[in-house]
Amino acid sequence: MPAVLTDTPARAKLLGAHASVGGGLARKGLPYVDGAGAGAVQVYVSNSRGWALPDGDPEQDELFLAGCAERGIPAYIHASLLVNLGSPTPQTVTRSAETLAHALRRGAAIGARGVVFHAGSAVTDGYAATALRQVRDVLLPLLDETAERGGPRLLVEPSAGGGRSLASKVTDLADYLDAVGGHPALGVCFDTCHAWAAGHDLHSPGGMTRTLDSLVETVGAGRLALVHANDSKDACGSTRDRHETVGSGTIGETGFAELLAHPAVAGVPVIVETPTTGHAGHAADIATLARLRAVSDANASTVR
Repeated sequence: MPAVLTDTPARAKLLGAHASVGGGLARKGLPYVDGAGAGAVQVYVSNSRGWALPDGDPEQDELFLAGCAERGIPAYIHASLLVNLGSPTPQTVTRSAETLAHALRRGAAIGARGVVFHAGSAVTDGYAATALRQVRDVLLPLLDETAERGGPRLLVEPSAGGGRSLASKVTDLADYLDAVGGHPALGVCFDTCHAWAAGHDLHSPGGMTRTLDSLVETVGAGRLALVHANDSKDACGSTRDRHETVGSGTIGETGFAELLAHPAVAGVPVIVETPTTGHAGHAADIATLARLRAVSDANASTVR
């Protein structure tokens, strides 16, 4: 296994990546983390586009937990992309609930701080109210249980919009949180590509700042628990979720500089899910974010 990098600027500032772990959570994930210089890590613990729920390997779980602790980095799980608690198809809702329960169990085993899941869609016209009741019925028992056991937090991620999304704009999260009575175990994952696709102008000066201000106003301080920093291949409001290398897409570096300077993001891990065929691509994205944050920190210091 590569040497543990404990003192890199990126690690110190919680800039990380989604790691490929096919072939073993620790066996593949930890070298990926080291190669990318990641200060946080996100993984799948089941097929990202399937319903199978593997038990996992206890030895790999222990090694991964210990490896993250040794490196001083937080871990997160992204639930299957098929999860949709708002679906009008009962089998989809049942499988979604089972998938989230599985991810929470696996998260507890590997010491994950949170489990990210997409807000979902009502799919058909006139189903939104019922969809939100389904959200309440599924999430409340899971939230209560993970809170009682001190397990991972569930983190809802607004979608890129379209298709009768239950939450795409950050203000949509008000209804989502109301559905579970503002349960403290439900946090938020903010994805820049999703927000841009949903219509938030993150490119124009001040746009990212205004969006994050609106997010905090909607969900309250401390609810933002994770950021996905992804540039976009498409135009603002496209509802298309196509990620691009940080700074090379339609959001651009200015938006990410504002992201990293915003008070709500202080101390919040930032994960890149950008296109890459190996850890080198994510290492480059992390380096870009580290550079932008360093400039932001220097400017803030000058102002003070």
